[in-house]
Amino acid sequence: MDEPMNDAPGAQVKVTFTTNEVDLQLPEEKRQLLVPADIRRYGLSRILNSDLMLDSGSIPFDFLVNGSFLRSSLEDYLNSEGLSLETNLTLQYVRSLIPPVFEASFEHDDWVSSVDVLTSTSPAGRWSGDSFSRGQERVLSASYDGLLRIWNASGEVLVTSPSASHGGHSASIKAAKFISSTQLASTGMDRSVRVWKYTEPGASGQAELKPTLELYGHRASVDSLEVHGPSKRILTASADGSVALWSTSKSSSPEADASLLPNAHTSKRRKITSSITTPQRGPLFLMQVHNAPATAAIFDPRDHTVGYSISQDHTVKTLDLTTGTVVANLTLSHSLLSLCAIPRSNGTTLLAVGTSARHITIVDPHASAATTSVMTLRGHTNKVVALAANPENEYSLVSGSHDGTCRIWDLRSVRPASGGEMTEGGMGNVSEPVYVFERESRQGKKKAVAGEGAKVFGVVWDKELGILSGGEDKKVQVNRGRDVVRE
Repeated sequence: MDEPMNDAPGAQVKVTFTTNEVDLQLPEEKRQLLVPADIRRYGLSRILNSDLMLDSGSIPFDFLVNGSFLRSSLEDYLNSEGLSLETNLTLQYVRSLIPPVFEASFEHDDWVSSVDVLTSTSPAGRWSGDSFSRGQERVLSASYDGLLRIWNASGEVLVTSPSASHGGHSASIKAAKFISSTQLASTGMDRSVRVWKYTEPGASGQAELKPTLELYGHRASVDSLEVHGPSKRILTASADGSVALWSTSKSSSPEADASLLPNAHTSKRRKITSSITTPQRGPLFLMQVHNAPATAAIFDPRDHTVGYSISQDHTVKTLDLTTGTVVANLTLSHSLLSLCAIPRSNGTTLLAVGTSARHITIVDPHASAATTSVMTLRGHTNKVVALAANPENEYSLVSGSHDGTCRIWDLRSVRPASGGEMTEGGMGNVSEPVYVFERESRQGKKKAVAGEGAKVFGVVWDKELGILSGGEDKKVQVNRGRDVVRE
């Protein structure tokens, strides 16, 4: 039924509302309306929320027209497409992504390579069960100064990891993750993987971070770390091209190769001495699967016996972590630098892969090599080195790049690739970012074209704390969404 939505004179456009959101379906008789031609997203959202339509209160909506988000008035959109006001527009309405408003930043002494969180909704928080208490939300940061820091949500440092002489890393740390509310793991340029015990501040008011296990097996910098708390497993990727699976338990870990221990090739005069004696062990599996530096490795989000790894050799490997073998291989067109999994409601998993060519490729790891690319995300101006999926849905993710920005992507907004846009296989769909946010430390300063001084190295997306990113500006930056209806 066509029903004008305002009494003021002026041009109107007939629209048909559709959605894939099962709980937000309109009755058939309410789907077609006449709306003002100059209406924008906010006005359309108000119409949908009104008593006469969904009567849903204040849910913020976005609108897709032919696969792209509406970012102008309907009249401007029709003019840009060469269409008349007589056109019947089909508008697909979807719940909006919230703009990532700057909240705070945590100062460091050196570049921040990695960041993770412990909350009731984070993986480590869920794995901790009743041992995690609300009000004890924590932020973990790793730095090029070789130190880990654990912060509370107010930006106060609760504890800093010990130096190399007291059991800490002897070089820059590249990655760190919470395993539970009392345990975490870290990796770095010293070729080691370290497991730590974390103790909350007690009566003395001091938190503690003590090394409990040192793991050796890689022959070069260990640049990526993933953990799975329930199985007590750690998955790492190294610049030596290998991927390794480790146990967080000393008793279930094999002996380490003596030639790979830190003092194996050091003269007595130059031996690294530590006042702490920490058990040293080796990997459960060490898989030499890549012909160039392995840049990331992750567990399948639904099956911890399956892993995925990427490399500068352009390949994505699917790994059987029970046998330590490669079961599938995809070859892309560029060096691959970052990786995250996007679990889908239909039981499948997509992989987002950040590249040296400044874009992100979405791939199906179970597809054939001939149909590698699902979608290409374009917008960054330097290489993409960090990725994190939205924990609340299956269609959005955040990326961090050496261009000094983080970008939010919505996989519901797609368009066919044009002739000048190369995608994997020369075909497929393209998406562009819906939000871009820069380093707050660069506000008011001249923008560096390639991100010099503001490179982003790590990012995590948490339902409670928001988007946290670390980078070359020596800060952990916190961005959180606000009510998009009040735009």
